[in-house]
Amino acid sequence: MATLLTALSVVATGLYAGFMLIFLTGVMPALGRLADEQFVAAMRRVNEDVPRGVFVSVMLASVAFPAAALAVPGDDGRPAAQWILLAAGLGLVVLNHLVTIAGNIPLNNALAASERTGAVDREVRAAFETRWNRLHLVRTLLATAGFVLVVGGSLS
Repeated sequence: MATLLTALSVVATGLYAGFMLIFLTGVMPALGRLADEQFVAAMRRVNEDVPRGVFVSVMLASVAFPAAALAVPGDDGRPAAQWILLAAGLGLVVLNHLVTIAGNIPLNNALAASERTGAVDREVRAAFETRWNRLHLVRTLLATAGFVLVVGGSLS
């Protein structure tokens, strides 16, 4: 069971890190070239659509599978290095989620609220884009490093 859960940990953390990386390297640069009103409108729609179904499942699985892999006894006496790498990978993914909760989600909420107040798109974007991108870079690095550690833990 530990082997299966470790394999699922690799898949889940890899999918999650990949999503973060694609957003960092593809989606946000493309949106960054839009005019203020287009950028603000597009990010509002992205923030409405992304936190659903598949994304939320992968996000939760990136924590659940490594935690489960650590909770069950190893199939043949799991080496300490495997446990340490899995635990460290899980810790980085959890930190990623904390950055999301403490940083990106409040910015997303402020962006959504600005639609109801009729705020000026240029000012809304200025308050959102750079901060959100910096936080997202941190999230991407954490998720990617977590994935690498989980992969290392699967090979030990």
